[in-house]
Amino acid sequence: MTTDNDVEEAAALRAAMVCELRDQGACQSERVAAAFAAVPRHLFTPGESLKVAYAVDIAPIVKRGDNGLTISSVSAPHLQATMLEAADIKPGMRVCEVGSGGYNAALLAELVGDGGHVTTVDIDPEIVERARTFLNEAGYDRVDVMRADAEEGVPDAAPFDRIIVTAGSWDIPPAWIDQLADDGRIVVPLRLKGTTRWIAFDRDGSGLVSRSYGLCVFVPFQGAGSHTERTVTIEDGVVLRLDDENLKVNGDALRRASHLPRIERWSGVVFDMPDEQALFLLTNASDMALLYADQEAVDRELIARPALKGVPALIGSDSFAYRAARPNDDMSSGYESGVYAHGPSAENLAARYTDLLHRWADKYHRRGAASIRYLPEPADPPALSSGVIAKRHGTVVITWP
Repeated sequence: MTTDNDVEEAAALRAAMVCELRDQGACQSERVAAAFAAVPRHLFTPGESLKVAYAVDIAPIVKRGDNGLTISSVSAPHLQATMLEAADIKPGMRVCEVGSGGYNAALLAELVGDGGHVTTVDIDPEIVERARTFLNEAGYDRVDVMRADAEEGVPDAAPFDRIIVTAGSWDIPPAWIDQLADDGRIVVPLRLKGTTRWIAFDRDGSGLVSRSYGLCVFVPFQGAGSHTERTVTIEDGVVLRLDDENLKVNGDALRRASHLPRIERWSGVVFDMPDEQALFLLTNASDMALLYADQEAVDRELIARPALKGVPALIGSDSFAYRAARPNDDMSSGYESGVYAHGPSAENLAARYTDLLHRWADKYHRRGAASIRYLPEPADPPALSSGVIAKRHGTVVITWP
């Protein structure tokens, strides 16, 4: 039973959340801030405390699969605000949300107003029913909630001025582009080289071109658009994740290398904006992959701590090298970029890696330096290279102008 005290506490926490989102720079416009101030987020997160519901960086889990992995969650307000600002939604627009939770659809409804229309779609019948129930309870019954495999989009409700995707997508289905208005925008968390970036794409001829992007984490797509990532186990608790099926990896040789003493080489350039630096590294060397290690492997000093959350690694036939950082008061951030390397070819890989760190620091040490294009088939993409990523329905081209 909801008490007057609960209502007052929720209102106070909601106001505090909006203030924090403003302070963080996630909410930059009055319209997005007003939407967050209006929608009662706690109604979409039953079972969670009010403090958790209104925490800006917490994404409450809605459903887990049989393997225990999260398959649905209510995204953190900071990420939702950032993506909504990138979408630049105007009153009267028609918006499609791919991946339902209810709360984000309510925010969209606030942004499009009475003259607009919001359609939210999900493949999971439980999530669809949950979103429909909570939207109705919160007073957003004008939002259309549909069950469908989003790979085909929602043709009956198209065209859309905006498509907002709230699940990690390995590709951009043709239906999404076909159902996007000529001057429309799609904001999608797209898998790139083993990591996910939300990207705000506008139409550019027959394809799409990025306006902005940022690092994010989303539950993976289900249905026809799902994709199983390639992994190579190096040692217990140490794996490589690869987006390139053509990259050859000798797991046995790298396992032997991991047990050899590592070398350290320091670049003399600043360590900051690790997400931007990582995107540059991953898209400027064809033999770069993501190296992950669990806590036990780190505790055994097999692999260093940077690999706990995934770190770009240069992969050789018998050696590997990955990014490191150390305190350095001469750096603006207080940290210096460097390289750890293992194996017979460690020196060579460390030198190559250090050169990449210098290139990024000299030319691209800023946010949003990359240009990301999506070329749907049957476009004629450039030859495969470190910055050209083949997908199922098209090609991603990442350049550093």
